[in-house]
Amino acid sequence: MRVGRELTIGTLSRRSGVNIETIRYYERIGLLPAPPRSQGGHRLYSGEHLERLVFIRRGRELGFTLDEIRDLLGLMVGKHTCGEVQTMALAHLDDIRAKIADLRRMERMLAATIARCQGGGRSECPILDALAGG
Repeated sequence: MRVGRELTIGTLSRRSGVNIETIRYYERIGLLPAPPRSQGGHRLYSGEHLERLVFIRRGRELGFTLDEIRDLLGLMVGKHTCGEVQTMALAHLDDIRAKIADLRRMERMLAATIARCQGGGRSECPILDALAGG
């Protein structure tokens, strides 16, 4: 994905699939290195910025937090083993599985609550009662 010329923030956004404001945010928090600027003050991004941004976007799509992505980026540039990356990914997978189990539990509870609701014009509502702790 190497790009031979400098990219504007708009081009970087289109090529990476990341919103311009998100790119600026990633710069502010140090996840994306600040690019050099033109004489007119415009940011001039490189292919390395694009690669890093795509890495960040893909990590976010897999549900990694920004701190976890920062750690993964650190592992990429450091002298760390694949085993260390695997350990981190396995811990993330455990978190995802726990969230899925929680969502399934919530789905069952909500479905059961909805099934008790008669709907219509009644003033009593089992859904509101359940939300109120009843």
